[in-house]
Amino acid sequence: MLGPSLEEKGGMGSVESLILDSSPVELQIQHLTTWDGEPSRQSSLHRLKVFTWALIIFLGKLLQRQVDVIHIHFSERGSALRMSILTLIAMAFRKPVITHAHGCEFHTFHDELPQGMKQVLNWILQRCTYLIALSESWKDFYINNCDLTAEQVVVLPNPVEIPENVPERSNSHKKINIVFLGRIGKRKGVFDLLEAYAKVAPEQRKKSELILAGIGQVEQANHLAERLYLKEHVAFAGWVDSAKRSELLSQADVFLLPSYNEGLPMALLEAMSWGLPVITTPVGGIPEVITHNETGLLVNPGDVQQLAEALQSLIENESLRLELGSAARQRVAPLDVKIYSRSLSELYFSSLGTNQTRNFEPTLTGAVTNSRCQ
Repeated sequence: MLGPSLEEKGGMGSVESLILDSSPVELQIQHLTTWDGEPSRQSSLHRLKVFTWALIIFLGKLLQRQVDVIHIHFSERGSALRMSILTLIAMAFRKPVITHAHGCEFHTFHDELPQGMKQVLNWILQRCTYLIALSESWKDFYINNCDLTAEQVVVLPNPVEIPENVPERSNSHKKINIVFLGRIGKRKGVFDLLEAYAKVAPEQRKKSELILAGIGQVEQANHLAERLYLKEHVAFAGWVDSAKRSELLSQADVFLLPSYNEGLPMALLEAMSWGLPVITTPVGGIPEVITHNETGLLVNPGDVQQLAEALQSLIENESLRLELGSAARQRVAPLDVKIYSRSLSELYFSSLGTNQTRNFEPTLTGAVTNSRCQ
């Protein structure tokens, strides 16, 4: 398995860690880090060294015939370039390759490529035994825009660990904790979120607290909270590890993710697994797990007024919070990492000797609906 560091502060690292932690005994998976850490904090030379070292180990394993299947996690831009290089090497050794597409902005990146580079990238993806897409809408994209076959693209929504028990959230006696988990910035809708929270009625803000957990444009978000007179109602938790994330979600009452682009966000699935009502946007694979007014509330990206109204409704209405949260937890039950692990294991074994005929049917079939991106 090749991809970002397991310590990467994002969804890919979380998915990789879940796969490795839940791997069945019949599989021996070795992870190689091809990208390590925040691009803004590391030089190009450092990133090149990390990738070169992964290449050396990868080639050594191939030459020693210690590899049966290659699983490559990728997103867009530099990640797509690294995936392409690794896939070409695997092709030279005639090994089955499973590419795992996570990029929430891959469609934009793909559209902006020069025609020649786009054709090369498509050709490389077409050589893969399977491509894992996070949703039906992303499967459609890779079939229609990269000319992959329907049998080649397998939908495996991101897995999630389902907590055995969730707390009782009937809490009219205390403040409503509203939690955001993700990269602080425009793409995740954080600035819209602050603007919307400022529009919530003052008496509702007094009954609630907004907790923003993540790295990114924290300083800009902090300044905006000050300008909107929200400082006493907003807390910045910084980056949180898995234990702290679980603690935050267990103590939360509402989860927010008003993104402009997504694949199928791990933070959203984790929040749903904790029985939280969510307010989010119908982008990427989100409409395939969130049905408006059933398993969460959907608002249009960038619609601050709509977001404010959704926020106010959940702060005011405890029964709605509890109803949506319970439905959300039931909705992600099929995405339990134990089920996911079996599906992925089946995919690995299917890729051995099935380069010509692809008829894999994942255990997770039916775990998502046929809704499309909006």
